[in-house]
Amino acid sequence: MRLLPSFFTLNFFLLCMSSFLFFSSFNMIIPELPAYLTSLGGEDYKGLIIALFTLSAGLSRPFSGKLADKVGRIPVMMFGAGVCFVVGLLYPLLSFVGGFLFLRFAHGFSAGFTPTGASAYVADIVPFQKRGEAMGIQSLFGSLGMAAGPAIGGWIASIWPIEILFYSAAFTAIFSILILMRLKETLKEKEPLKLSLFKLDRDEIIEKRVLLPSVILFLSVFSFGVVLTIIPDFSVHLGIKNKGLFFAVFTLSSLGIRLLAGRTSDRHGRVAVMRVASAVMVLAMCAVAFAESKAVLLASGVLFGAAVGMYSPTTTAWVVDRSLDRFRGRALATMYIFLESGIGVGAVVSGWLYSNNPENFKLVFLSSGSIAFLGFLILIFIKRDRKSYHSHHQ
Repeated sequence: MRLLPSFFTLNFFLLCMSSFLFFSSFNMIIPELPAYLTSLGGEDYKGLIIALFTLSAGLSRPFSGKLADKVGRIPVMMFGAGVCFVVGLLYPLLSFVGGFLFLRFAHGFSAGFTPTGASAYVADIVPFQKRGEAMGIQSLFGSLGMAAGPAIGGWIASIWPIEILFYSAAFTAIFSILILMRLKETLKEKEPLKLSLFKLDRDEIIEKRVLLPSVILFLSVFSFGVVLTIIPDFSVHLGIKNKGLFFAVFTLSSLGIRLLAGRTSDRHGRVAVMRVASAVMVLAMCAVAFAESKAVLLASGVLFGAAVGMYSPTTTAWVVDRSLDRFRGRALATMYIFLESGIGVGAVVSGWLYSNNPENFKLVFLSSGSIAFLGFLILIFIKRDRKSYHSHHQ
């Protein structure tokens, strides 16, 4: 029985800890933002809290991918965490609706940069045949941060004024940066940072080699956008007081399966695991659609979390498999663009279908199940991914 995988070096562990702190930092404030925005007089703009963040994250991906490939993985990660620090300090100062919305947009650049650099860094330091497992462990730390952040943030906000919460988020980001300073850069041929690197050619925005896994990811995470938008209201509709319960259940469920899914995709191929993940996602959304009790909703949360935990590390490993080493950052940035778009489109479409009418819940969840089913159909027609992909790869 091996306790730690061979790639679990000090560098890998430090990167995982930095990911944990980074994701904790910007998720810490999320549960308190709707009430805070209302207190500033911006209750009509609640939908923009997540939308502006995702928009800037998506816009910055092509730049973060190119810079990760040219300037280095660590500067890209540090820039993202630095944004979290600066914006955290500015929230209490720009306490008016326009200022708040501007900061939400600026804050999104953190999510556009750090994860791109981190995934490229892991791909650099882990051998090909262990890639899925490594991505599973690294995404586990990120998810723990996403789960711990709101819990810690909610606790801080219940004792101290909201300014203290913003400062706590900023200082959590500082610890993430301090850890990154100890890491060794893995990009072999670095270029100095210059303005011309910010000029993107058309082929630098999307990496064509990874379009297939990216499109399937889009179809899978569409349901994620639906869940983020509709589940709070659906929970209330079913008489569940804690709107975060479904989120807690699916986060825990996704944690347990990530390591297993990553390791299985190393052994049996990425496509095989993705087929199972998309089938489970279809089941989860159908189960939510027909849920009429707390127990059934939470059971479908377990299924939903299992699907997320399977496709998350597997898609990342699959994208790295299909990308050229010198364009690894760009390939991962492409994947994140499709991830963000899928969540964003799912959120917008589901809000429009639901239009605050409880009679539409079933329609919303069944439509997102059918989008996931489309991904499943595509995967059925893909031949098993070739293990030899890496050999003719450079």
